[in-house]
Amino acid sequence: MADQVFPTKGNLMAAKRSLALAKLGYDLMDRKRNVLIRELMQLVDRAKELRGSIEKTYETAYATLQEANITLGVIGRFVNAVPLDNSIQLETRSVMGVEIPIITHEEAIGQKIPYGFLDTNVQLDEAYAAFVKVRNMTLMLAEVDNGVFRLATAISATQRRANALKNVLIPRYSAIIRMISDALEDKEREEFTRMKIIKATKKT
Repeated sequence: MADQVFPTKGNLMAAKRSLALAKLGYDLMDRKRNVLIRELMQLVDRAKELRGSIEKTYETAYATLQEANITLGVIGRFVNAVPLDNSIQLETRSVMGVEIPIITHEEAIGQKIPYGFLDTNVQLDEAYAAFVKVRNMTLMLAEVDNGVFRLATAISATQRRANALKNVLIPRYSAIIRMISDALEDKEREEFTRMKIIKATKKT
């Protein structure tokens, strides 16, 4: 591409401006990538923490459900008393332009036993409480996992842009600047030599 640029001072100034913008763009991309990586690492740690406890939470929930089924018989008739949770909402927060999900829901839902105490027992209460905890942890893990995916995708795209600037555009504009500078210097030397010859000729 450097060979296709006509060596003029105007083109030299334009190439220098383009090089400065490319370097600035690379610095911004690199900073963005570092911020996103830090955020990603925090979410990855959070995901590991949640996965470390969510399996145990599920095991406990199903164990208590089994106990409730054993002591009360099939508890389907009580399940219908549990209302659907329509409080779950999805919001987002922005990290360097990347939208990270935030799942919100009413904590009060699930804290109050939705069925009567007649014909129930403590095992059913424990099963209900365990599955409320399962729901909460599942929502948290879904939020974190989606955030990890979005950040990883953004980091990959940012890295590609940074690599294009570093490995393609910056070297290209640097080569153009060298080519034009060398051509202009050669032209100035030729002009200087020509002027000296003209002056020498006039003196003689």
